[in-house]
Amino acid sequence: MSSAPTPASEKKQLQRERLELLQQFTDWLETPMLVLGFAWLALLGVELIWGLSPALELLGTTIWVIFILDFLLKFILAPRKWPFLKSNVITIISLLVPALRLFRLARVVRVFRATRAVRGLRLVKVVGSLNRGMRALSSSFGRRGAGYVAALTGVVLFLGAAGMYAFENKVEGGLRTYADALWWTAMLLTSLGSEYWPQTLEGRTLCFLLALYGFAVFGYFTATLASFFMGRDAESPEAELAGAAQVAALHAELHLLRQELRAAQFSAPPNPTQN
Repeated sequence: MSSAPTPASEKKQLQRERLELLQQFTDWLETPMLVLGFAWLALLGVELIWGLSPALELLGTTIWVIFILDFLLKFILAPRKWPFLKSNVITIISLLVPALRLFRLARVVRVFRATRAVRGLRLVKVVGSLNRGMRALSSSFGRRGAGYVAALTGVVLFLGAAGMYAFENKVEGGLRTYADALWWTAMLLTSLGSEYWPQTLEGRTLCFLLALYGFAVFGYFTATLASFFMGRDAESPEAELAGAAQVAALHAELHLLRQELRAAQFSAPPNPTQN
């Protein structure tokens, strides 16, 4: 006789089914959400540099609504709600920031339209969008590989420069053009730096985040280039450094020598002095 399923086993089975359904839903929408993610990044860059026209603003709002629906559906399907929310904190914040536009007709408009408040909301939006871009690129390239890191660095460069331009273009001696901001961000990411130091709090915060990313990526590219040149040196027969091919050949020779020694030992005639 088979025992009846316990409530605990039924709960685990239900969680597995919901997890499988969530994975199927994520796989099905991976490509459309990937395209919308890159479109969102492009719209944010245009907004920070030139501002959005009514048509582009409507497009951005539509994409934002799709992102919210996607997040809500994933939250409903997630078998464990709290871990899902904790792993998507930045995504939640980036989805809530555009909703503050709805308060333009309310009394809180005096707070949210203040210069510092607007810059703070833009900073949150930039960081959240970079997080979304990181996820989109990870779906395209995978989290490992130079292609993923190079593409992510390009997104950080252009979007980070747009953010710095939005924060520092109106301060005295600031970044007057996007080209200046792009050059400044490139110098920062390559650890060269420049004479200009951000004057706004939001610019300094973004500068700190960009510097952390540049420090990590600079070390990654340095290690990649070093391993590349060491690998080329190791492949050369005239190099002093032994590569994998040379080590494998030496191992094969030692194995052959060991077989020859065994064959010679068994084929050797008996020593008459041992009788």
